[in-house]
Amino acid sequence: MSKVNITDSLEFPSNLRPAKSLIGLGVVGLIASAVGYFINEEQFFFSYLTSWTFFMSLALASLFFVMLQHVTRSEWSVVIRRIPETISSNILVWAIFLIPVLLGMHNIYHWTHESAVAHDPILQGKAPYLNIPFYVIRQFIYFGIWGFLGFRLYKNSLKMDETGDWGLQTLLRLTSGPGIFLFAITVPFAAFDWIMSVDPHWYSTIFGVYFFAMSIQAFFAALILIVLYLNKRGVLENTINKSHIFDMGIMMFGFTIFYAYIAFCQFLLIYYANLPEETVWFYHRLQGGYQLIAYAMLFGRFAIPFLVLLPYKAKSNRTIVKYIAILILVVHFFELFWIIMPGLNEHGFHFNWMDVTTFLGLGGIFFGLFFNKFKKHSILPKNDPKLAKSVNKHL
Repeated sequence: MSKVNITDSLEFPSNLRPAKSLIGLGVVGLIASAVGYFINEEQFFFSYLTSWTFFMSLALASLFFVMLQHVTRSEWSVVIRRIPETISSNILVWAIFLIPVLLGMHNIYHWTHESAVAHDPILQGKAPYLNIPFYVIRQFIYFGIWGFLGFRLYKNSLKMDETGDWGLQTLLRLTSGPGIFLFAITVPFAAFDWIMSVDPHWYSTIFGVYFFAMSIQAFFAALILIVLYLNKRGVLENTINKSHIFDMGIMMFGFTIFYAYIAFCQFLLIYYANLPEETVWFYHRLQGGYQLIAYAMLFGRFAIPFLVLLPYKAKSNRTIVKYIAILILVVHFFELFWIIMPGLNEHGFHFNWMDVTTFLGLGGIFFGLFFNKFKKHSILPKNDPKLAKSVNKHL
């Protein structure tokens, strides 16, 4: 077995306190958003849903990444695995922030209006699925599954830190295998519920995969930025090396292609079929200023990342991957905005200050919770038997 050669401290520096600043920012943002609720109730709920979905997508992709690493017995990712483990362990806590969405269902979802359903044969046909009690029940099921998986994987990873019991690897794999199966079932339905049902007349059988593709690409962008932030402040700067940056860069590059493939497949099939009930969804999103976001998606989530990251050396260049990661995350937010907001402003693009305050509020809380938990334990799985190979990995 390779010898572990770690010269960095495995404890989070006591002089770094990002959690307090982030949570403070989050509280200020949410208070400002709450003021906005009394000014424009509908705008508040649509802005909140967009921002909440953004951070929820990162949490879900984190959970998937952790389970995938355990199932495949991945070695390269051990040094950075504690980051997504911590993020996904907070999913059950993050479920609390779904409450405003549930309270605002009547503002967000047209299908919650009994008068609308009574005069609409399409909504009547979907009523067995699209109804408030069943919607709420499904949320409990989703978060029960995701929360259990995230907490169990995090708990047993920490237990391995404490006991050094390598037999826990088997338990982590046994949790992750069925977990990926449950993830594959629940995430598409959650995407249908949260986002696609904003326009209940439209449907796409590939939408769940589309949401997953968006999420996993954005996750690698966020992971790269977190790692670079930690390195810049002297955390694991000798442990996470150029090889790990390359691995994260190539994963971001790969899922950029996967995202483009899925997004194009969805568009092409609807364009080719030319069915009014499907094409009208794109029609509203390709006019009134929304088309500018569509072009930004084409270039910001595919063309630019693909071309810039295509050279071998670019994927390990910290400056390049940092700015591409920022670009992807910015466009990720606007793509969710592009999908959700026409439900409120159908005929034209309109950006409201609450889109900013809800994002800062929820973002501050999301990353504040992450850093608050991340600093309490070893910042990498110090007794994982694959750690030595991960640390000693080089290009």
